[in-house]
Amino acid sequence: MANHKSALKRIRTSEKRRVRNKYYFKTMRNAVRSFRTLTAKKEAEEKLPGLVSMIDRLAKKNIIHKNNAANLKSSLYRYSNKLS
Repeated sequence: MANHKSALKRIRTSEKRRVRNKYYFKTMRNAVRSFRTLTAKKEAEEKLPGLVSMIDRLAKKNIIHKNNAANLKSSLYRYSNKLS
């Protein structure tokens, strides 16, 4: 158990952030998963900018690593270009 007031606050805030980051990360993963099930190129091209924006925001907030974001975006663009 923490002995200092500031340590107690750190425990509270880190738990809140952990839950929030988990929510954002899971939301992004679900969006990527649903994007990869698309079969129409037109629909993929409509959804791709929003998904890329979400990934960039998470990388900016350090929820995911910037290289992970770059790799994800690259694979999503390749998937989108592969569709007919």
